[in-house]
Amino acid sequence: MAYAALYYQELGVMSQYLEKYQEFATLLEQFRSDVTQNQINTPLLRQRLRELQQWFIQQVVPICDLDWREQSYQTEMSKQLRLLEIDVMFFQGARQSVTSEARLKNISDRLTTLIKYCHTILQSEAPEG
Repeated sequence: MAYAALYYQELGVMSQYLEKYQEFATLLEQFRSDVTQNQINTPLLRQRLRELQQWFIQQVVPICDLDWREQSYQTEMSKQLRLLEIDVMFFQGARQSVTSEARLKNISDRLTTLIKYCHTILQSEAPEG
């Protein structure tokens, strides 16, 4: 009986944990959509990036009981977010439209990488059935 309760408690924790990664992937996809459709200006781009970083730090980083693979992905996501911040600074400094477009492509590619990391974690932890 106690084992069953522990099992369902762990499932609930895992479900919450997976929901955090799913929500983060959704936020990343929305941001990437705005970037690829050029519906974002520099101040808004910086604000959205700050919101993403804060969300990641507050909602994803505190997840404990990660195995080594998940911890590796979380570390890599943190690194990619820092690199995304640099990409945004380069975009801000772009003076020509060709350079701006290239910088937006870099930002979009970086967001795609982050989304793939989220999906990999979600797939590796999805219940088999």
